Amino acid sequence: MSDFVQSLRLWFAPARIRDEGETPDYRFSLANERTFLAWIRTALALIGGGFAVDQFLPDLRWGVRAGLALALIGTGAACAVRAVNHWVRCERAMRRGEDLPVSRFPALLAVLVAVVAVAMVLVVAWGDV
Repeated sequence: MSDFVQSLRLWFAPARIRDEGETPDYRFSLANERTFLAWIRTALALIGGGFAVDQFLPDLRWGVRAGLALALIGTGAACAVRAVNHWVRCERAMRRGEDLPVSRFPALLAVLVAVVAVAMVLVVAWGDV
């Protein structure tokens, strides 16, 4: 079974993680869980921001408003999916005594949020774009 499929199965059956290697120090597992929760809070904030753009900026042209809202909501959804995937990958690595996995996702998330922020600055500065 591929690593991806095995990780995906662990999303929905986390008790199976115990079959991977040895139990790490609980502090590390709890830190991994706190990181997961931070990613979920970020995802919720992005999704909430997307809905806020759609609901509270009715004077924007529909395409601009929908584009900004969908960019935020889509980024939030990607962040939520990435949170659980990262949690599983880190937990497996700790149990196996491997290096923690690296990810480009934080950089991608930062770029996407910055692009939406620049678009919002343009909307605020020049009105109805």
